[in-house]
Amino acid sequence: MSADARDRVAYVGAPDSLEQRLALEAGVEFIPVRSTGWDRARPLTLLTGVLTAIASTVRCLALLHRTHTEVVVGFGGYVSVPLSLAAILSGVPLVLHEQNSVPGVANRMLARFARSVCVTYADSVGFLPHPDRAVVTGNPVRAAVSHAGRVSGREVHHFEDEETVLLVFGGSRGARHLNTALVGLYARLERVDGLRVVQIAGPTEAASVRDALAAVAGTVPAWWQVREYVEDMGDLMAAADLVVSRAGATTLAEISVLGKASVLVPYPYATDDHQTRNAEPFARAGAAVVVSDAELDAPLFGDTLVRFLADTGSRATMERAAATLGRPDAAAAVLDVLQVAAGRRAV
Repeated sequence: MSADARDRVAYVGAPDSLEQRLALEAGVEFIPVRSTGWDRARPLTLLTGVLTAIASTVRCLALLHRTHTEVVVGFGGYVSVPLSLAAILSGVPLVLHEQNSVPGVANRMLARFARSVCVTYADSVGFLPHPDRAVVTGNPVRAAVSHAGRVSGREVHHFEDEETVLLVFGGSRGARHLNTALVGLYARLERVDGLRVVQIAGPTEAASVRDALAAVAGTVPAWWQVREYVEDMGDLMAAADLVVSRAGATTLAEISVLGKASVLVPYPYATDDHQTRNAEPFARAGAAVVVSDAELDAPLFGDTLVRFLADTGSRATMERAAATLGRPDAAAAVLDVLQVAAGRRAV
């Protein structure tokens, strides 16, 4: 909870998961705890999910007692429920963080018992059962992202200063509709002088995207990179002139911290359409243009990309607006809330 080396931080999450790999790579202790969701099409999963949650909660109760935990922070999702319930039952202060504009089911349920709820957007406060416990902290981003810069990013990825870099991605797994719509714009993008396209298609889609691109272009052109996944997204995003992406909370936090012009295509099947709500503050501020998923195949999408790729002035205006939404201090703000909850300092 602070820079004090005596503090112990452990990450509780699903076994054999991405977060387990990332925690271990970062040198953070990882404690696996099982948790399952509920598939409404399969009613039996409700029973198995409840039984798993009970068993995991019991395990977490023992964990909190054994480690003399001072505070628990939950970031939503089914995996956070057992540890959060254990904190509530054992009297350990519980702090929640909600990344999205509309709190998820787990956080809405647990917020009734939380000491504080950190939110990314002020608009989220009204969804909480105790608005007075909400603290607008923003969404923490990795230091590798917040410290990235355009010049160093272009050096890392071997982009020339005079190139206009278009970065397109749909999340860690890609986005099929976004991928196919972009390839469909090949003829228009080919006419943009000095353009470099970096398309992160996702590990399951990259091969088919390369095939589709080769079908319309004759081959995958040197100025159009199709990648499965990128580890150093901070450098790549910092190097970009225009970002096209879904409107997930982490992506938007990174876009705003780096001050990037963007075209946002909210995922249409997100719970409570929260990605559209995530994008609304960016649209209101003039930091982004929002294109619905249904409009990807319409002229609007291509017209928007070509216009902003050619208009450096409009991009600069969007960049300044995006930077006003950035919260590079979000991690420190969440840490302050944790310290208060743990009794380390006064409000």
